[in-house]
Amino acid sequence: MTDASSAAPIAAPKSRRLPAAAIFTLTIFLSASLLFLVQPLFAKLVLPLLGGAPAVWTTAMLFFQTVLIGGYLYAHLLVRYVPQRGQLAIHLCIWGAALIFLPLSVPAGWTPEPGGSLPWQTLMLFAAGVGVPFAMLSANAPLIQAWYARSDGPSADDPYFLYAASNAGSLISLLAFPLLAEPFLGGSATGLVWSAGFVLLGGMVLASGLLVRRTAPARAATAEAAAPAAPIDLKRVALWLGLAFVPSSTMLVVTTKISIDLGSIPLVWAVPLSLYILTFVLTFTNRPLISDRAIDSLFIVGLAILAFLSNRLMVKSFSPLGAVLLCLALFFIAMKAHRALYKARPEAARLTVFYVVMSVGGALGGLFNSLLAPALFDTLLEIPLTVIAVSLLVLGGPIIRAPRAATWGITIAALALALATNRPDGVQADRAMDFILAAVVLLGLWFGRRMPLSIPVAVTALAVGTAIIGNGSAPILQDRSFFGAHVVRDANGLRLYTNGTTIHGMQWTGDEGRLIPRSYYHPRSPMAQMVTDPGLPADARIGVVGLGIGALACYAEPGQSWDFYEIDAEVIRIATDRDLFTFMPDCAPDAPIHLGDARLVLERQAMQFDVLVLDAYSSDSVPVHLLTAEAMAIYLDRLAPEGRLVFHISNRYYDLLPPLSRLARDAGLQVAYREATVEPGIDVAGANGSQVAVMSRNAASIAELAARDGWVAVPHAAGAAWTDDHANLLGAIER
Repeated sequence: MTDASSAAPIAAPKSRRLPAAAIFTLTIFLSASLLFLVQPLFAKLVLPLLGGAPAVWTTAMLFFQTVLIGGYLYAHLLVRYVPQRGQLAIHLCIWGAALIFLPLSVPAGWTPEPGGSLPWQTLMLFAAGVGVPFAMLSANAPLIQAWYARSDGPSADDPYFLYAASNAGSLISLLAFPLLAEPFLGGSATGLVWSAGFVLLGGMVLASGLLVRRTAPARAATAEAAAPAAPIDLKRVALWLGLAFVPSSTMLVVTTKISIDLGSIPLVWAVPLSLYILTFVLTFTNRPLISDRAIDSLFIVGLAILAFLSNRLMVKSFSPLGAVLLCLALFFIAMKAHRALYKARPEAARLTVFYVVMSVGGALGGLFNSLLAPALFDTLLEIPLTVIAVSLLVLGGPIIRAPRAATWGITIAALALALATNRPDGVQADRAMDFILAAVVLLGLWFGRRMPLSIPVAVTALAVGTAIIGNGSAPILQDRSFFGAHVVRDANGLRLYTNGTTIHGMQWTGDEGRLIPRSYYHPRSPMAQMVTDPGLPADARIGVVGLGIGALACYAEPGQSWDFYEIDAEVIRIATDRDLFTFMPDCAPDAPIHLGDARLVLERQAMQFDVLVLDAYSSDSVPVHLLTAEAMAIYLDRLAPEGRLVFHISNRYYDLLPPLSRLARDAGLQVAYREATVEPGIDVAGANGSQVAVMSRNAASIAELAARDGWVAVPHAAGAAWTDDHANLLGAIER
């Protein structure tokens, strides 16, 4: 009998080799589709428990990237030390263990511990809910490719083309969830479809493993004898790490910024990640659709966009156009880094090591953005740092060899920064200076066009310079938490509190008028009108979801009971620190402030409010879990029979009145609405307009309110109300 290890390779007929390649391709495609569908799916399932913060997604990405390392390492060890038959048996056993976790769901009874580490609790929740299925899926990309490399299929000696198929599946799933699955199926039905796909995957993995068993020993022995794999040195490993870290970090920076301004929703998560994945599809091939020269040019454009916007991104909001520009920058930068990564790939025998190192680099990007940056920096400093990392990694060597280009680029940046630090005040002046700065940079780059490296040097120097110069006067307080960035600064006699990119409260710094609420809460505002209504009982109980700086507390009357709900401990610290703001210390020093997500806290309580104010927005991000039928049921349980729900819905991007009216319709409530502008001649500095919707079971109460000046009754909108399982924030975008 001939020993299998010394047998000649068995060459299958071409008619059998092509179907085998198709089975491997379909297996890896399905696996990747499930891998990237489960990420936004499970994040959506847990979002109501974690307050809807943008950091939920970056922390989730850290979990997924970390488990990916484990999956790739497991695949590497399995391929290296276990015979083919054992590999298949072990992998199918893990698949069988993962079936226990189906269908996907949040562990029964799980709630976050108030005051505990939310990043750590988020990681543990993902581990308990989806850890084993995700680990099995994450190992498939390198494992299936390694199996194919031992087969006699077409291009078995260079199976990286399967990675493009894997990323194509990832891309389709990422876009399908927010555009098709979420709006048309909802989370639960999508979870059932995903579970069915996971069961099917087990059969396809079995088929792939059986196809390669006969040829694997001979192929492996022949390949090892013909061309022993070259050792991998530390310099090469460091290059792989860096080229994987940079696009991962850039992707998370872009996602965080867009989430702060537009909301933490699956589409916001999926679009940057989809572009990131698409760059793998386009670059991990011997025949790229975009030439290397074009990729180099687009990379410089992307770096310029990211650098030019980096300072503005740290402190200001931007329009959806800004989000598009950021996504383009991510796409161009990731394409350059991933193309360089593909060119630096090892031979097929070292494939699993390559993927392990690549996954570590991606996870380091997640670690930096989700845990290290919030702990180390009090602003979004990771944005300019990412620009610097991109430049140094991709262009560091060439720039050192071109000192003239570097000098010219730094000169351009210095001139632009000199103009920026002496810009006049005012919105129109601000816009004009943006055009002037852009013109200076473009003209400088035009005159230095024969020195192409001057371009990335200039934009990188701009990013570094703007981060160092800062933004006007030094803040009194600057800090970050899991839920966002917090800044307190003085301007024009007012002390301003900014969360993300939106001013969430202000107080006059002089003695006279210090306790008069400002901004959305000034004495003539709809919010003030609701908590000072003469029809309220003398012993009214008022609840406020979203503390801000506690300005509403100064409308409290003797005999009333006020309760505040705030998810972010840092906001509570700011509002109760007399050296920062005095609304809470002077007006309601004894009012309880309940820490935690208001929905979860209210569910555990047994109070009855005469007025319950919902004002829980971070920047312009919408906490959808506070605007669903399940949330409404909790509010109504805590509302007195004649009580009112007051929703503050001022927003730059979303019209929340139709979704609220649908909730009211299903709950049997009536709605009144007021869009208030700042009245001419109002003598309250810092007064802002606002949009407020009020609901009540008492139709007469709403009719009386609608008869007042500025208020209107709102007819119930058609369509389905939002639920935890099915909410379409895209439909609320203002047109």
